[in-house]
Amino acid sequence: MQKKLTPSSLVRVLDRLYDSAVSGIPGTGSAAEIAASYLKQEGSLRDRSNQMIRWQNTKAASSGFLTGLGGFMTLPVAIPANLLSVLYIQVRMIAAIAIMGGHDVRDDRVRTLVYACLAGNAAKDILQEAGIKLGSMLTAKLTGRITEKTITAINQKTGILLLSKTGGRGIIHIGKAVPLAGGIIGGAIDAAFTNIIGKVARDLFIPKAGTGDRTPDVKPAQERRPEA
Repeated sequence: MQKKLTPSSLVRVLDRLYDSAVSGIPGTGSAAEIAASYLKQEGSLRDRSNQMIRWQNTKAASSGFLTGLGGFMTLPVAIPANLLSVLYIQVRMIAAIAIMGGHDVRDDRVRTLVYACLAGNAAKDILQEAGIKLGSMLTAKLTGRITEKTITAINQKTGILLLSKTGGRGIIHIGKAVPLAGGIIGGAIDAAFTNIIGKVARDLFIPKAGTGDRTPDVKPAQERRPEA
């Protein structure tokens, strides 16, 4: 029997999505592969991250993408397959942006910051309480100040906020709840919110101030454009 989502169970779901986004799943590129493909493009680091965000918006709007997420279909909590798909795209996009900004996605502190970005514009308040300001340079020293207690607090607040958007019935996914509107409205909302999330992640991991055009050394597992 599937159980109702709670902030804690949602974080566990995000953990599985994150691990898959970082390592990659069959038929899709990992976060590092996607980051590497855009780092090869022309323009500033923020310009290239914007290109990637726009493409991921299209992916999020595509109904039915990644509905075969394997083991995720057997989760002991009630999350629709299409919602898992959108969440995966969003988590992988944020992780790719973090990599483009030169951050180590294997670090639990970076993982937590990725989750916070899923809150969209509300991430500003969540991160500010942890002493992190969007648009400021996210240095290794600043990231190092994030304690285990802070990680737990950020994850909890992020989970509560995401669940509260639909009264605990699921994560932010208003369009899919509208009858007759089908995938058109749902896809448009998914794309719009993915765009917001992407910009929040960009401002966190690739801020305007002090970034220059430094290109991190990211080597994908496969030499291909992983746009799946």
